[in-house]
Amino acid sequence: MRVLGIDCGTEYTGFGIVDLLADDGLRCIVCGAIKVSPRDPMPTRLSRISIGLAELIIQHRPDRVAIEDVFYAANVKSALKLGQVRGVAMLAAASAGLEVAEYSPLSIKSAVVGYGRAEKHQVQQMVTRLLHLDQIPEPADAADALAIAICHLHTAATRERQNKTQPNNILQSKARQTATR
Repeated sequence: MRVLGIDCGTEYTGFGIVDLLADDGLRCIVCGAIKVSPRDPMPTRLSRISIGLAELIIQHRPDRVAIEDVFYAANVKSALKLGQVRGVAMLAAASAGLEVAEYSPLSIKSAVVGYGRAEKHQVQQMVTRLLHLDQIPEPADAADALAIAICHLHTAATRERQNKTQPNNILQSKARQTATR
């Protein structure tokens, strides 16, 4: 499975594409950030972000897209702008026929570090280790996007294992009920 993680921002929108390998290992395909000028009008920034994400999707063909839930903004205006960027990211994914998963910062940190209140540098170090990179991805938004992709891959793998065992659990439960009657 290939996942595009997106860390939405009004100046830097981080992206990271990660493959889940057959041996359950992870591989970074590409990461970086789409930089837009804060001096440009918001519609121009949103257009550049949309075009950049669409190009990534066409070039790298992810199976899924994962983004971070809005959790905090300095003020209402910042929250609205961030919401617009998230909307553009969701639209780019949906336009390519891709499902979008959203994760809270707590979930992302838990999936990557094992502790939901981990510091930013701890997340960056674990991303570097999990992806066998030589150095911490730059800019920080790229590392965050990779963490979001890793979170989705870990979450999807866990759900898949649960789904595989669930029918057996149900059958075993029914067999026990029948045997006790």
